[in-house]
Amino acid sequence: MAGLLIAGTTSDAGKTTVVTGLCRWLARQGVRVAPYKAQNMSNNSMVCADGTEIGRAQWIQAIAAGAEPEAAMNPVLLKPGSDRRSHVVLMGQPWGELSARGFLTERAELAKAAFAAYDDLASRYDVIIAEGAGSPTEINLRQSDYVNMGLAQHIKSPVVVVGDIDRGGVFASMFGTVALLDAADQALISGFLINKFRGDVSLLQPGIDMLTSVTGRPTYGILPWLPELWLDSEDALDIPVRRTAASADVLSIAVVRFPRISNFTDLDALAAEPTNSVFFTTSPAEIRDADLVVLPGSRATVSDLAWMRSLGLDTAVTTRAAQGRPILGICGGYQLLGGPITDPHGVEGGGTHIGLGLLPVATEFARAKTLARPAPTAYEIHHGVVTVTGDADPFPGGCRTGNTWGTIWHGLLDDDPTRHTFLTEIAALTGKPAPDRTTSFTTLRESRLNRLADAIDEHVDTTALLRLIESGQPPTPFIPPGAPTLP
Repeated sequence: MAGLLIAGTTSDAGKTTVVTGLCRWLARQGVRVAPYKAQNMSNNSMVCADGTEIGRAQWIQAIAAGAEPEAAMNPVLLKPGSDRRSHVVLMGQPWGELSARGFLTERAELAKAAFAAYDDLASRYDVIIAEGAGSPTEINLRQSDYVNMGLAQHIKSPVVVVGDIDRGGVFASMFGTVALLDAADQALISGFLINKFRGDVSLLQPGIDMLTSVTGRPTYGILPWLPELWLDSEDALDIPVRRTAASADVLSIAVVRFPRISNFTDLDALAAEPTNSVFFTTSPAEIRDADLVVLPGSRATVSDLAWMRSLGLDTAVTTRAAQGRPILGICGGYQLLGGPITDPHGVEGGGTHIGLGLLPVATEFARAKTLARPAPTAYEIHHGVVTVTGDADPFPGGCRTGNTWGTIWHGLLDDDPTRHTFLTEIAALTGKPAPDRTTSFTTLRESRLNRLADAIDEHVDTTALLRLIESGQPPTPFIPPGAPTLP
C-alpha cells in the first residue's frame, strides 16, 4: 500500500472530513495509517506530546487514525497575523514571518521540508492519507505547488476530488477542476466524492452519469449531510454554522468573534453540553444579554483589542464585569482582560497597550513562543507571558477576580470535571440549569469519529479506494482545454 491524496474543488469542501473518516475507517480495518497535510493555513493548532505545533485538523486526524500526532503530519503551518502576512511554523517550530509576495520565493525551501516529512511518514506507516489545500487547480501557483498536484507528482499518488453539493454548482466545479489541469496532472485525478448531500440520491444519478461520461472518471461516493459531526476545525469558515439551539432554559454563551480568532475549538466542549447554547458574535447587545461571555484566543491580540474598542465591545464587556456577570478569557482573551500589554521585541508591532483592566495581570510578548502541555487536555501556544500583579483567586492556567476568569491554557474545558465545576458555578450565578456531569467530551469525540467512519463505510466505494491505494492510478483520458499557458 502507499497513499491517496484527497483534494477539493474549494476550501471547506470537505477534505478534512473525508481524510478524518478514511483514517478512522482504515484504522478499523487494521491498517497502520497516518494523515498528512503538506501546508495548512490555520490559526487553530495543537501542541503534540513532544512540544511541536501542528494544525488542529491534523491532530484530530491522527487521533482518528490511532497514530501519535507529530510534526511530520503537518510540516508547514501558516498562521495568518494579517491579510498579507503569516507566521510560519516549520516541522512544529517557529520559522519566521512571510508576506504574501515573499511566500512565493520561499516555497522551494518549504517544499523540500514537506516532501522529506512525507517520505519519512511513508517509511513508517502502511498508508498515508494526504489532504490538499484549497483547490488543486490554483493555476497561478502550480509551478511552485507542493500541497496539491505538486505533492501528488512527488509521491505519484492518485487524487480524489471532493465537491460540496450544498454550495451548488458541484458538477461544474468538479469538471473544471480536472479540465484546467495539464495532461500530467490530469493523469493522477482518479475520480470524485460528493459531500453534504441532502435528498434522494436517485435524483442525482443522471448528473453523476454525465460527469463520468465527460471526464472518464467515476464518482466514488455521495456522503450525506451530517450536521451533528462537528470536528476540530482548521478554518474560520466553520464559525458561522457553529451555533447551538437557544432557549430560555439553557445557558447562553456568547463568544467574541475576533477578526484574528484562534483555537476556537476551545468552545466545542462547552457546546457539547446539552444545557448550553454557544454562539459567536460581534454584537454589543448580544454580549450584554448572554449568560456567559467568552473572549477566545487571538493571533493578533493588540489588533483585536483595538477592534473591540472600535465596535464598543470593550464597554459591553466592562459593563458586564461591573454588574458581576460572568466573563471568561482564554489565552489572548485572558491577556485582553488584564492591564498593560507590552511588546519590547515587536512581536505584534511593538509598544505598550492597556487592556480592559478586569484582571490584575500584565502581559509581555516574548521573542520566543511558548509551546507546552501543562495538563492532560490543556496546551499552551503563545508569545504573551502573563504575570499576576495583584490580588486574585487561583484558576488553572490563570486567575480569577469576582466573576471574571482568565486562563492561558487552551483545552482546559475539554477536561470533564473542570468544565462541569466551572459551568455549575455559572449556572448558580445565572439561575440556569447546571450540567448533569454525564457528558464526556472524549467519548463524544470518539463517537463522532466512528460515526464518520460508518458514513464512509456506508456511502463510499471503499473497495475501489483500496484498489487505488494498493495499485495506483489507472489510465484516464485527457479533458481539454488543459492548463493555459502563462505569459
